[in-house]
Amino acid sequence: MRLSASLIIAQTVMMMSPNVTSELDVTMAPLKNDQEELLAGETVTRVNNNFTDGLDSVMRKYLDQHGQRTSRRAKRSITDLDRQVILDLHNKLRSQVSPSASNMEYMTWDDELERSSEDWALGCQWEHGPAYLLPSIGQNLGAHWGRYRPPTFHVQAWYDEVRDYMYPYPQECNPWCPYRCVGPVCTHYTQVVWATSNKVGCAINLCTNMNIWGQIWEKAIYLVCNYSPKGNWWGHAPYKHGPPCSACPPSYGGGCRDNLCYKADGTDHHYSPSEPEEETNEVERQQTGTRTHSKARTQTLSWCLVKLNSVINAREQLAIGMNAQQVVCTVQEKSLEHCIMKCKYRAANSFTISKVTVQSANCETRGHQMCTFKKPASHCPRIYCPRNCMQENPHLARVIGTHIYSDRSSICRAAVHAGVIHNHEGGYVDVMPVDKKKHYVGSYQNGIFSESLKNPPGAKAFRIFAVI
Repeated sequence: MRLSASLIIAQTVMMMSPNVTSELDVTMAPLKNDQEELLAGETVTRVNNNFTDGLDSVMRKYLDQHGQRTSRRAKRSITDLDRQVILDLHNKLRSQVSPSASNMEYMTWDDELERSSEDWALGCQWEHGPAYLLPSIGQNLGAHWGRYRPPTFHVQAWYDEVRDYMYPYPQECNPWCPYRCVGPVCTHYTQVVWATSNKVGCAINLCTNMNIWGQIWEKAIYLVCNYSPKGNWWGHAPYKHGPPCSACPPSYGGGCRDNLCYKADGTDHHYSPSEPEEETNEVERQQTGTRTHSKARTQTLSWCLVKLNSVINAREQLAIGMNAQQVVCTVQEKSLEHCIMKCKYRAANSFTISKVTVQSANCETRGHQMCTFKKPASHCPRIYCPRNCMQENPHLARVIGTHIYSDRSSICRAAVHAGVIHNHEGGYVDVMPVDKKKHYVGSYQNGIFSESLKNPPGAKAFRIFAVI
C-alpha cells in the first residue's frame, strides 16, 4: 500500500535581545489513513509516486533544460508571479489582523533580502542562517515534496498559527508583553504580521537529498523568506492595537492603504524602512493561555478596554464584569455608559469599584485560600509573590490550567506561568475569581508545566493580571 500523505514543515527565528535564539518547532499529526496529510509546524510535504505533474511544474520553473540549477544571472531564484503573489498575500494578511493594528506597515519586496534568501536556499540546509545575518533579519522557512504546493501555501500556513496566539493588550505588558502561544509555535505568524517588518524577499530552490530532521527527501521544494527590519523581539507585541493607520510612523505622511500605513511615492516595491524609534531591541517573555471566547467578542472586549483606558479621570483599580468575562484595568474617565452599551452582549452588564487589601503569599498559597468566591462577585486581595516560585515543588504548588486557572493552583506559580511576573523578581499581582471551567488545559510556559484537569468537583477558578 502506498502512502499519499503530505508533510509540512516550517521554521522561524525568535530573538532575545541582544542574543540570537533560533527556534525550530514542529507538530506532527498522526496519519489517520493512507490518504491523509501530515502537518509539521508548518510546511513540509511527502507524497506517493503519483506526483510528477505537480513537482515537474515546479522543477521546470527553477531548473534549466539540462536539469541543473540555472546561474543567478540567467534565472531568478523566484519567478515574478510567485514573487508578486507572496507579497500580495503578506499584505492581505497583515491588513486583516485581529484585533486591528494601528501601526501595521505596508510590506514591499526587497531584492537584497531576496538575494540573501537565495544564498541560503541554495545550501539546502534545514536550519536558520546564515548566523551573521540573523541578528538583523527575520526568517521563515518552509519545505515540501510531492504534491504541488504554491509558495503562498506556506505563507498562509505561517499566518494560520494565529489560532494558537493571543495578542497581549497594553494592560498585560508590565512592562514587557507576555508571549502567549498555546500551540507548538506561533513565531511564524508574529513575524508575518510584525508591524515594522516592511520589507520581504524570498527564494525557492529544488533541493535533492535534503536532510529534514534526519529524513532524506529526494526532491524537496525549499522556500526561504527574509524580513527587515526583523520582528519577533521578546517583550513586544507584534503591532499596536487601535484603529487602522492611527499610529503610523511620521515618514508615511498620513498615507493609508487597505488598513496599512502606506507611502504613496509612486512605487509598490521599494522604499526606505520606517524610523528606527518605532522599534527597540528589548526582551520579552513567553506564553500564557488560551482564549475561549469568539473573535467578535474578543474585538468588543478589547474595544472596551481601550475605551476604559482613555476615558476616566481617576486612577482606580476596577473589577469589571462584562459578559461573564472579568478584567482588571486602570481607567481614566468619567462615563462608562457608551462603553457598556457597546459591550452589551446580554442584559445586566455592569462594573464595580472595589477597594482591596494587599497580602503576601508564599509559593504554595492557592487561589481558594485567598479568594472568597462569593456572589455577587468579589475581588481577591492584591497578592505579593516572592521570587523563584518556579523552583517550588510542583506537587505542593500545582498549576492547573492556562490563562484561567483552577482555584487549587498556586497563585504565584500561576503568575509566573501566565507571564505577568518574572520568576527571578516576583512582585504584585491582581487575582480575579471567575466561574469554574469544565476542562482546564495544561501547557508549558515560562519554565512551568501546568496540568490539564477535567470536571474538577466543586472548584472555582481565577485569572491573574499584572499590576501596572
